[in-house]
Formats: sequence, structure tokens, C-alpha cells
Amino acid sequence: MSGRYGLILSVLSFVFGTLAFVAVADGAEAIRIGVAGPLSGSYAAFGEQLWRGAEQAAKDINAAGGIHGRTIELIKADDACEPKQAVNVAHRLVDAEHVKAVIGHFCSSSTIPASVVYTEAGILGITPASTNPKVTERNLPTFFRTCGRDDQQGGAGAEFIVNHLKAKRVAVVHDKDTYGQGLADAMKARLHGLGVREVLYEGLTRGEKDFNALVTKIKSQLADVVYFGGLHAEAGVLVRQMREQGLQAPLISGDGIVSQEFVASAGGPRFVEGVFMTFGRDARKIYGGRHVVEAFRKVGYEPEGYTLYSYATLQAIAAAMRATRSEQGDVLAKWLHANTVETVMGPKAWDAKGDLKVTDYVMYRWTPDGKYQEVE
Repeated sequence: MSGRYGLILSVLSFVFGTLAFVAVADGAEAIRIGVAGPLSGSYAAFGEQLWRGAEQAAKDINAAGGIHGRTIELIKADDACEPKQAVNVAHRLVDAEHVKAVIGHFCSSSTIPASVVYTEAGILGITPASTNPKVTERNLPTFFRTCGRDDQQGGAGAEFIVNHLKAKRVAVVHDKDTYGQGLADAMKARLHGLGVREVLYEGLTRGEKDFNALVTKIKSQLADVVYFGGLHAEAGVLVRQMREQGLQAPLISGDGIVSQEFVASAGGPRFVEGVFMTFGRDARKIYGGRHVVEAFRKVGYEPEGYTLYSYATLQAIAAAMRATRSEQGDVLAKWLHANTVETVMGPKAWDAKGDLKVTDYVMYRWTPDGKYQEVE
């Protein structure tokens, strides 16, 4: 009798212990992670890419049990690609929202000042999209990126212009912003190394809609290629006005135009046909991430641009938290510097600066149907 009674007590103890564990897991405080980027304004399409990617990753991670039984809660933060607003957003995420990590920002001009706030607070920050070298050249101990750098994609652009297009007269235009001018300068430096000097180097102003005087100047220099460092809103207007003035020279740009919004800002597919841009290899074609791509498409969203970069960024954060059982930025950063993370974009590893050890910039061409495809 006493043996049966003891067995019953053991079973009940196990059951109630298990229920207590489940209750603690269910009631455990969520891990708050900020997602910062342009969720309003001219570049909101990129902010949506970051949010959509992080949102789907959080859903998938939570559905699989979260991080040691704790769920991820994402906090939206709109910086509108404005540096001052980005700093305010960073302080809010740190002081009011008490986030444990941040995915963002998008614009390098926002990421650079905001990253200082996160570093001073000891919070891990990873940008999926900011490519200016200064983001990581400052050796901030808890800041990383899951994209390449402008000195890498700018070089790829210059080599394509010289070796593939065989251009001799290159006009270089930028938007005077940290990202845009930095990319244009990186391309120009590599162009010089290949023995070609630009025939024009000009800046335009973000938000403007009339670049006809600039186009006239480009035409006067007999440019056979125009390189633009900047984002889709201005790139679209520029290429449309080039074509309207009869300037058929190819437009080459970078990852700042990787959005269907580029087609809209240009006024339709007929204006973007033949535009080239540098970007990483299409993450949507990576076999290991096909289920994620399918999940997006089932709800009517095409995971273009930086969507999967953002997804991979949250995967990296979650992997570090699981492995270290910590939320401290320095602990998470130390682990990321020393380990490779399997992501929807394949394995990712970081060097001492927080840059990816391997990047994969290639050239894309916009097609007559308003899509883009890799140049073979």
C-alpha cells in the first residue's frame, strides 16, 4: 500500500512540477527587441522590409518555443531616415522600452549616431542594411551588421562599368547623404584604380523632384554611364528625366534602389528597364530559406530587398541569447564574434569589427516588367 502511495505521490509531484514549469514559461516576461527604420516618409518601403522580416522571424522563433521558453516581443521605432529622429528613437528604445537588442537602422546616417546610444547602454545592435564603412570602422564593441559595405559594393559597381560596359565617360551623382555620397565615393575610388576618371561629380538634394538641369549638364559631358549613390525616390526621378531628355546612358546604382518603389518613383517599368544595381545574391533563392519565402508569399508579400536580411538578423540575436543564456550586449557580442550562425540566408560569421567575413555582391538589371534579375 505504502509503495503504491509513494508512486502516486511521485507521479503527482512530476505532474504538478511540469505544470508549474509551463506556467512559469507562459508567464515569463517577453524579451523586447527593437526594430528601427524608416516606417514613414519617402523610404518607408525599406522600413517595411525590416519590419516584415523581423516580424516573421519572431513568429517562427516563438512558435518553436522562443528563447528558453520566453517569447520575443518586437517594438517598432520609426526614424524616417532622419539622424536626429534616429537618436531620439534610440533613447526611447533604451530608456522607455527597455529593449535587450535592436535590429536597425536602415539609413547609415541614422545608424551611425543611433549605434552610439545602444553601445553606451550596453545593448547589442545589428543593422541588416546600413552599408557605410563608418558603421563598423569605429570599433563599437556591441554593434554588427548582416549586410556588406559600400567599399565592397562600390568596387563591384566600378568593375562592372569598366569591364562589362566598357564605359569611358562616367558621370557620378550622389544625394549628399552619408550612405549615398559614401557609396558614390567608394565607386569613384575604385574607378580611378581601374584607370578611368569621372567626367562629372555632382550632388543633388533629397526630396527634390526636378533634376532636369543636372541631366542637361550630364548630357553636355557626353557621359556614357551615370552612377548614382542614393535611394529609390531620387533615383527614379533622375532616370525618368534622363530618358525624357533623350539620355539613354545606363544608370548604375546600389542597394538603395532594391524596392518596387523604385519603379513607382520612376513612373513605370519603361523608365527603369536597363537600370543596373549592386546587391547581395538573391536570398529568396537559397534552398534553406524556401519555407520562409513561401510563408511570406502565402500572405501576399514578396520578401524582396532587405526582408530576409532582417529575418536573419533576429535569428543571429536569438542564437546568441540561447547559447549564452544572457541578454547583456557584451556577452552576446563576444559569442557572435566567435561563432557562425545558421540563418535563412545561409551561415553567417563576423570579424572583429562586426562585419560579415564573407559578402556576395553581384549585379542586377531591371527588366521590362519592372522586376530585377541577376546579370549572368
